[in-house]
Amino acid sequence: MNNIKKEVKEKINEYSKKEYLDKYITSEFLTDNGDANIYIKLNSKEELFDNRTIIHQKDLNNDIYEYLDTKSSILSSDVQINFYILGLDLSSSDKEEVKNLIKEHYAIELYKIQKEHKRFEIKILRLLLIGLFFSLVYALTIKYSNLDLFNDILLFLASFSMWEAFAFFIYDLNDIKRQREIITQKLLIDIYFDKNDG
Repeated sequence: MNNIKKEVKEKINEYSKKEYLDKYITSEFLTDNGDANIYIKLNSKEELFDNRTIIHQKDLNNDIYEYLDTKSSILSSDVQINFYILGLDLSSSDKEEVKNLIKEHYAIELYKIQKEHKRFEIKILRLLLIGLFFSLVYALTIKYSNLDLFNDILLFLASFSMWEAFAFFIYDLNDIKRQREIITQKLLIDIYFDKNDG
């Protein structure tokens, strides 16, 4: 039992080091010019498109987006991604359609995260205004009355609102900005096709 705990701890230390991740990223993804190559091998056109979608609502198989998201998740958001789809002999129109679907997918994801960003900005602003309002009321009641319990409630409401606003700003808004960068990175990927499997 103790040996397992020790081995687990050693592995955590080994794989948590920045040098390990940098070495892995360099050997697996990075090209000489600093771009990252991600390859996916497909055996048939049926693996490419979601067979539940048709005509104007046609989309790629969701596994492709998941694969791309998983592979790119360890890359820095300022790295240019080259996405290679291998193993299929596609027509020019199919290639163009795939490129458009990928761009459209991440454009929609970017639109959704932008809406989320705006929603959090509004929430932060409202909380700040509520906090300032209760701070002002608290200052006035301290000056003109001796209602200690009421003053304590006002102080709590002002402090709580301000704290929530700062927490949303520091944690949630930063997470959303990071997600936005990651989505935008994939919106800007270059897509290549090769009927050979590499």
